[in-house]
Amino acid sequence: MADEGSVSRRNTLRLSGAAMLAGLAGCTALPSAPGRAESDGNGGDPVAVASFFSFFDFGRKIADGTPLTVRNLVPTGLHGHGWEPNASIIQDITEADAFIHVGEDFQPWADRAIQTITGDGIETALINVREGIELEDLAASLDREEEGVGAERGKDPHFWLDPLRAMRSVDNIAEGFVEIAPEYADAFRENAETYKSEVLERIHAEYRAIFDRAQRDIVQLAAHNAFQYIGVRYGVQMRPLVTNLAASGDVKPADIREAERVIRENDIRYIANGVFESQRPAQQLVRETAVDAYFPVTPYAGVREEWVEENWGYEEIAYNINMPTFEIVLGNETPEDAAPSEGWVEQWRNFEPI
Repeated sequence: MADEGSVSRRNTLRLSGAAMLAGLAGCTALPSAPGRAESDGNGGDPVAVASFFSFFDFGRKIADGTPLTVRNLVPTGLHGHGWEPNASIIQDITEADAFIHVGEDFQPWADRAIQTITGDGIETALINVREGIELEDLAASLDREEEGVGAERGKDPHFWLDPLRAMRSVDNIAEGFVEIAPEYADAFRENAETYKSEVLERIHAEYRAIFDRAQRDIVQLAAHNAFQYIGVRYGVQMRPLVTNLAASGDVKPADIREAERVIRENDIRYIANGVFESQRPAQQLVRETAVDAYFPVTPYAGVREEWVEENWGYEEIAYNINMPTFEIVLGNETPEDAAPSEGWVEQWRNFEPI
């Protein structure tokens, strides 16, 4: 079980809906996110741009209290894996002091930007958040040759779902920031240590408590295969309906039949579905099986407009989206008891796409 401080923090976040985090104004995800050109009016302070929401959020926490600005390149409402930006994004990257990315073979557009930077001798620093992180093998059902499998062939790239693995990416970002703004090295490293100890450690403890008290060890997802790292860390089977790694992947009749079997054999009443994915397969399972409803999960790959307005990051999404849904689908709590705020069940029970 989590300690009293962990539970207290969770309750605080549930009541508030979000913790107010410094520095979001001007850093929200826009279709054409600003690069260094816009920041020149701020005295030429350094700018880092991120290819993925989770690492934008980590980056802004690490840069807090320094002149470094961190911007998210992925537009609000879109999933960070599978989005194809327009040409202006490449300019934003090449005009920035640093580009925070998830490593090769995960976001093709990011790979092209890296090739441009290295091939043309552009001085934008490259910060690979995946450096030094041990990855899990892909599930046996996955096609090793599918486009966008990420990381290296045969490996699952979604490591940041595991809060403990995510800590290494926080260190990678901090050291990347030290390279471009060494005068703030102490601040970057101190912020990184604080975030790891006060946020990621707490999230790990909360997840551990949720999964330890569960009466079942299987979760049926009507989403793509992005949650293996939670299953590995906390000893639960994550059964994705979409067996490839792309959020836009097709659902085959055999996938539906397998999900129906899992639901029937495990007496599953509630399933989880991706916030930024199609709801049609989940709706089909509600119609055709004993499932009563689906609720939201997300691999922290994007944000909704209201999340931006409430300044949600990785922490707030964990507490307000993923944790309550895992409580429900594991059978720990009823939807009403698990809800972190008034109106949550009404908003998220069998939710419609954004």
